[in-house]
Amino acid sequence: ELGVAGGNGLLALEAISKDIASYFGIQISVWGFDSGQGMPPPIDYRDLPHVWNVGFYKMDIDSLLPRLSSNTHLVLGDIQDTLFETLPSIDPLGFIAYDLDYYSSTKAAFKVFDGDQNSRLPRVICYFDDTISPERAYHNESTGELLAIKEFNEEHGSQAIHPIHMLRWLRPHAEIWNEQIYVMHDFLHSRYGDNVTKIVGAATQLP
Repeated sequence: ELGVAGGNGLLALEAISKDIASYFGIQISVWGFDSGQGMPPPIDYRDLPHVWNVGFYKMDIDSLLPRLSSNTHLVLGDIQDTLFETLPSIDPLGFIAYDLDYYSSTKAAFKVFDGDQNSRLPRVICYFDDTISPERAYHNESTGELLAIKEFNEEHGSQAIHPIHMLRWLRPHAEIWNEQIYVMHDFLHSRYGDNVTKIVGAATQLP
């Protein structure tokens, strides 16, 4: 999770990862990155300073740390430094929750996809917290996370971040978060074309 703040999201990821790891018989590490000092100053209108500003969401570190399990890691400091220093320890990266609010912070964090392809899965699922609420943000592709996503796609020919088309209609019950799930496609990843469809008898089962 990029942008931990109070830690509720990180704790939710921790709980979900335990269930998934148990079901599939795998190991999942959870990582949270935050300055711990709240949000930095906005660069300009693209960071939506009428919604967020410097010092918002400062972390209570002493309160959060005892609540984390040994498999959940909290990394404090400037994400532009700590994220890339820590990336070799995350093998491979499969999911990112972006909760950085600002356009500038989100754009900088996309550099995580510039590393060696072995550091990530060919398709990395991404959750973008700040693409819907609050209403006063009037989210659009000229500001905030949506602008960062748009520019990423314009600047990367072999990579692209797109929502899962019509995801809400694939779920038993549609939820708001369905509209916040995207996938970073690494089209030239050596394993992008690996078939993940299971054939059972004459039936095709999609995982």
